Amino acid sequence: MAIKVKAIIGSTSTTSYNAKVVDFMQKRYADKLDITPVSINDVENFSVDIEENPPENAQKFKDEVKDSDAVLFAVAEYNSSITGTLKNAIDWLSRGGDFTLKNKPGFIVGSSISMHGTVRAQLHLREILSNPALSPILLPNNEVYIGSVQDKINEDGEITDQGTIEFLDTVVNNFVEFYNKVNTLETVNA
Repeated sequence: MAIKVKAIIGSTSTTSYNAKVVDFMQKRYADKLDITPVSINDVENFSVDIEENPPENAQKFKDEVKDSDAVLFAVAEYNSSITGTLKNAIDWLSRGGDFTLKNKPGFIVGSSISMHGTVRAQLHLREILSNPALSPILLPNNEVYIGSVQDKINEDGEITDQGTIEFLDTVVNNFVEFYNKVNTLETVNA
């Protein structure tokens, strides 16, 4: 049975390369990962004044992420960091007492038109996610930085670069193995 993965795409752009990467992964790995994108576009601005009674779109976002076995972060890089919209969405996941991401297995991918992919954004994201109120269990040592993505994806949104495809194949296989180990440990420790 495929792992139920919610993909949080860190860009609100209608032409997002990260959304295209997630779409490619959704199709290619359907036998292993049941990937469903979760929109952050309409999530209201976080405020401590409303954290105990989230607005409709914030609550919907939290519920969608909670209703998953694992989380995939598809990270865009703006000004050497994650987008403000992604940070806002993550803030909602850390508040309200339900600890939506705590101990949930996850992994990160990121693509960019620069040759460095999303290295700096992913470093910031990992630092943010290390907060005890978040604390997903992230797949280690499998960083996916797809640089110059515009040269590796066609008009239909399919990744055409064989090296990138093979690397994603490896990372997804590693994640499935990692997910199974994490679940085995949780069962043993329960």
